[in-house]
Parts: sequence; C-alpha cells; structure tokens
Amino acid sequence: RPAPACVLGIDLGTTSVKAALLVGAERGQVVAESCSRETQAHTSSLEAGPQGMEQNVRRIVRALNECLATLPQQQLQRVSHIGISGQMHGIVFWKKDEGCKWTECGTGPIFEPEEVSHLITWQDGRCSPTFLSSLPLPQSHTSLATGFGCATVYWYLKNSPDFLKSYDAAGTIHDYVVAMLCDLKKPLMSVQNAASWGYFNSRNKSWNTDILKKSGFPVHLLPEVGDPGSIAGRTICAWHGIPKGAKVGIALGDFQCSVYSCLTERTDAVLNISTSAQLTVPMPQGFQPPETPDPSSAVTYFPYFNGDYLAVAASLNGGNVLATFVDMVARWTEELGLQVQESAIYTKIIKAALTQNNSKLSVHPTIFGERHIPEQMASVTNIAVSDLSLGHVTRALCRGIVENLCSMLPVQRLMETGVRRILGSGSALARNEVLRQEVERIFPFPVVYGKDVDAAVGAAMVM
Repeated sequence: RPAPACVLGIDLGTTSVKAALLVGAERGQVVAESCSRETQAHTSSLEAGPQGMEQNVRRIVRALNECLATLPQQQLQRVSHIGISGQMHGIVFWKKDEGCKWTECGTGPIFEPEEVSHLITWQDGRCSPTFLSSLPLPQSHTSLATGFGCATVYWYLKNSPDFLKSYDAAGTIHDYVVAMLCDLKKPLMSVQNAASWGYFNSRNKSWNTDILKKSGFPVHLLPEVGDPGSIAGRTICAWHGIPKGAKVGIALGDFQCSVYSCLTERTDAVLNISTSAQLTVPMPQGFQPPETPDPSSAVTYFPYFNGDYLAVAASLNGGNVLATFVDMVARWTEELGLQVQESAIYTKIIKAALTQNNSKLSVHPTIFGERHIPEQMASVTNIAVSDLSLGHVTRALCRGIVENLCSMLPVQRLMETGVRRILGSGSALARNEVLRQEVERIFPFPVVYGKDVDAAVGAAMVM
C-alpha cells in the first residue's frame, strides 16, 4: 500500500520560520516532523529612521530553505498540499516577473528573492497619529494603524513616491512566498490578510477602491482576494523535493492559524503570548462586525474561517516587552564592563521571579503603545525599597503583560460570551513559568496549555 500523503504547514513569523509535516492517523492528523529557524532578518530603515521596522526578505527565505532542508526527504516527496501563514499587516513589494530566481540545491530546486523590497512589518511605527488622521476614512470595520499595509503605501506615496514606481506587485511576506511557488501573475490574498491591511470591506470582500483612487493610491498594487482555505495554485517546481504540482493554499493569517490549531469548542478562549499577545474568543455564527470602527475600542474582529469572526484583544506588548527588558539588562551589564549572554539573563530573571510570589510593584508594560491608544507609553508605579530585586521586577513585569491583555478583553465580557476555559499558547508562555502563574492568578477559568499549538500546524490543518 502506498505511503499516505503529507501536508506541509509553514509559518513565516516575526522572529522565526517554522515548518510542520502532518500525516493522517486514526485520530486525525498528527505532526510527524517539525523544525524552526530564527530569521535574524531585522534591518535598519534609511527612509523611516528609528521608527521604521523592516526585515530582509532574502534572510527570511534563507531561513525557510534551511528549515525545509532539515525535514526528511522521503516525507517531503509525499507532500500533496502546502499551507502557509505569516505575520499579518506587513507589506513587501516586488516585480512580478523578477520576484525570484530558481536554482538547484542538494534537496532540489529552491527559489531566492530577486527584485524584492524589504518587508515593512506590523511593528513599523513610521505612520504617526497625525499622518494617519490625514488619510481618507476607510469603509471598513477595522481602524487604520501604523504597520498596516495600506497605511505604509500612503506613507511612501507622500515621502518616497519613486520607491513605489520600482514595483508592480505587493502582498504580505507569505503572499509573496505563495506567489513565487505558484508563479502567480497577480498576487492573491486571503480575506484575513486583506482585512489586516486596512481599506478592506469584509462584508462584501472588496477593497475600498473608490476611496483609494480618489486620493491617488496606486490600486494596481492591491492583490486579488480569495477565501481562506481555498487553493491559490500549484508548485511550478519540485521545491525541496516536494512534487511539482503540489497544491498551495492561499496565504493565511498567523493568528487565525494559531487559533485553528487548538480551538475545538466555542466556549474556549485562546490566549497567545509570543512576540506580541492576543486574547480571543469566537463570535456566534452569523455575527457581522459593525460597518464603522470604534478607534478607541481595544477589541477588533478578525475574519476567521467559513465566514466566522474572532473577537480579539490584540496587544502590541507581549514577549517583545520581556525581550526589551533582557536587552536593557544586557546593555547595563556591558556598560559595567561585564559580558553576559542574553539567553543566560533570561534564564536567571525567570528563576529569580519564581522565588518571589508577589510584588507590590505595578508595571504598565505598554512600551510599544497599543493600537487603540498609540500615545500611551509604559510606566512603573508603587516603587518600594523592598521590591527592587530582579525577581520582584520580573514578576511585576510578567503580571503587567497579562493584566494589560485582561484590561482589553475583561473577564466579565469573557463570562458573558460563555467562556469556560482558556487555551494558552505561544512561545513566550511556553518558556516562561512566571507568565503562566500570572495567567492562572488573573483569569478565573481552567487554563490548558497546548502542545504543538502554532500557526504552522494550523496552516497545515486548514489544508
């Protein structure tokens, strides 16, 4: 009997690329192999300056190639479908016929980026509140924010119009990979990713073309839009040994795929803390978001699958806050003439925090602002001499991250929605016992921590 087909799931994250191979089993699909590679793709932005947040696409694709090269060839040769997810909101530009070149390597043909811009990520801060308020009002249920694809295009239109003339296609980083794999002449984008760019009406699944055209927006750069779960095309080469002609799904939102990989009951809420943090609960079937956004609301509605929506408190402050804290400690240590690896600092601050059950310190950790209150920065209050140890500060910081999320989607609202338990996921939550303790302290629900809960697995499951 021939070996069963495999499904490959890929997630192009903010800091790493992940891949998972799923095979059919008696109890459904199981993860046969998985791997991840750090992209180390962050790069400076000459035009946007310190507010810019860009990544080198070549490094992201190199990490993807390295990741796939570690997976067993015999299983890659059985892949029939590929599901791809990635960081939403961000944008990358390329030339349609020169987006990549295909070359041979040890595991078969691979593609390498050619005429491609940097990826301007969801963390990009070049669009100030003043600049955003000068843009036309979208006909969308989502408020526009810095880091959203359409806002970034408007920024280039005003500050560097020649940049836009160099390219004739755009998409998220995962839309780009799908377009290269399938040689799409016009990029194809899922409703999930389109809604994350702004100026997209989720009800009729169309861009706000009239509004955009009136303000001189280059609408030819907007991808075509399709339903999440549909097929975008087929591989044009035997990529890493994956057969030519394997079906490739339309690129999906990493958040939706993370939720899909673990959400089994409508009474579950999903708490994800990785680079950023999200708390989400599924809305009742048939729910439609309001036609106009409430800019001051901390909750947004993300298109999910099969016409459903998720209510999401999407915080910009998660594991990146802890990473910034660790970086600060490392810099201070260096200034004192000592060298300590950041990984060692991380281990020691967690250990120190575990010895402190409580801390009177109050840390409001919004160092990256929040989309509904971009001007709000972080603060520390209630500082007492007794609570200045590394353990106290780390404990208070972890609690602050969870409390901030809880303030955006309060416990009372979760109860009203019928939530009975919380599913915890994300790399920061998995690695940090202090964060898990604070989640269990703040939320009055049973908390279940997921195994193999990630976007790569979810992207494969959708296929």
